[in-house]
Amino acid sequence: MRIKKMQLKNGYKRFFDLTIDLGVNPKRIIALVGPNGCGKSSVLDGMLFHNNAYGTIGNKGAKDYTYHSMSQIPNYNYQNIVIEFDTGDFQTLRKERSKLGKENTIFSFRSPYRYNSNLKVTQSQATSEIRLNNYGATTSTDLDDKMEENYRRLYIKFNKYLHETDCTPSEAKAKIIGDLNNSLKNCLDLEIISIGSIESNQGTLFFKKSDHPKEFEFNVLSSGEKEVVDILLDLYLRQDEYNETIFLIDEPELHINTSIQRKLLLEINKLVGQNCQIWVATHSIGFMRALQEDLKDDCQIIQFRQGINWASSQQILLPIKKSMSKWKEIFETALGELSDLVSPRRIVYCEGKEKPGKNGQEKGFDAKVLNNIFGEKYYDTLFISSGGNTELDQRSEIALAILTKVFSDIEILVFKDRDVSSGKQNDENDRQIYLENNPQHFRIMKRWEIENYLYDKEVLIAYCEKSNLKFNEIEYDKFVTNITDQNLKDEIGRIKNFCGITTSINPENFKLTLSQFITESMTVYKELEQCIFQRQ
Repeated sequence: MRIKKMQLKNGYKRFFDLTIDLGVNPKRIIALVGPNGCGKSSVLDGMLFHNNAYGTIGNKGAKDYTYHSMSQIPNYNYQNIVIEFDTGDFQTLRKERSKLGKENTIFSFRSPYRYNSNLKVTQSQATSEIRLNNYGATTSTDLDDKMEENYRRLYIKFNKYLHETDCTPSEAKAKIIGDLNNSLKNCLDLEIISIGSIESNQGTLFFKKSDHPKEFEFNVLSSGEKEVVDILLDLYLRQDEYNETIFLIDEPELHINTSIQRKLLLEINKLVGQNCQIWVATHSIGFMRALQEDLKDDCQIIQFRQGINWASSQQILLPIKKSMSKWKEIFETALGELSDLVSPRRIVYCEGKEKPGKNGQEKGFDAKVLNNIFGEKYYDTLFISSGGNTELDQRSEIALAILTKVFSDIEILVFKDRDVSSGKQNDENDRQIYLENNPQHFRIMKRWEIENYLYDKEVLIAYCEKSNLKFNEIEYDKFVTNITDQNLKDEIGRIKNFCGITTSINPENFKLTLSQFITESMTVYKELEQCIFQRQ
């Protein structure tokens, strides 16, 4: 079960109208990434607000309109949150779950405020079934004190198995906490060796470390270690009942260092059932590394960028293309100026404005287009602009001399328009002569300029279909008689008319939009790919 799309409308918290659209095939892990205060937690709160109209998660008490409504509208309710699952809407889903008594397992939530500094249970008491989901945080601002409740559940589970099977305590421990220990050991040098004894006034977990001679109890752990134990124990105990669930986890990296953060996300992914989806709000370096390298095929990244007027404008967020340029933006949230240490494996110099914009943003048009086109497949490649034709040669040589000494495995390429003869016409034979008589890291377009790829009929048709526009193929074919050699750079007006666009448009923005419609199956993609990455 996965969420495909959700909308927060009519002024939910800081958003005027926000839609997150994950497409027809949403991934297993959805990472909400951005700086503090950008609204990541509000998205999770929106899901809980909708759910809690039917059955409240946690025991902290559902919040009213003063918490959920940006404009403090007294009758503001859950109907302002629209959630579309791949199996239907929320109401239908809950109705089906209620037949199994699992109507409150659609969501599982952990807030960032996990309180687990002390664990010492002195009395046995009844503990509610975990499928009821009635303990812990109800919103992202609530204290999430599940540790004692979950310890009781683990204790009951252990003793039930011990008595029902008439096995030894060591056999029961291997069965009940074996998988949990595997996850713990993958994150920390830590292992649970005993779940204690409430009857003997030792109602706590006991651990051992490889460098520590004696066992010690939960209360001795560091705050970061307690966080890891708390999160993994909760997920471990939910495995049986929460097998078709949306797990919402807000900043699970709190108090945990970077190397452990990465390992923690991998273990979270293992403990959560395969038919579930994980939504995680984070700005963790470790989590980003895990998503970039270990879980790249199973995740979608929703980026909350700074400078967006969320409070007064409608916004639609789509998963980013996981390119090097996009990862650099994301890592800037956590690293600040240290984001320069995130080095690509391949840099391709293109023609265009050599000076970056504000905060180091790429200003060169060709580089922007090529990052859009190849950013996801060639995520370790960064296209950057470096001036005109001769400046490319000079700067690439400097980069080769310096960067290859610092990063031994980096590749520096130069990619030029076919217009390398100062505007004089040349053909494919001239292009091949250029490649034969220049260094191996030089590349050249097969078509005249980048516009000859963007204005390809296949690209324009895809754009028009998505934008509900009627493409005039007959008129296009009359004008564009040679897509390879024809000079189309200044023909934006004609192209706009062929697409049926009647309003004024910004030419550069329009062409950048077209670049997002170039897919791997298209001839233009394959041709550009051969030119750049295969030197053909």
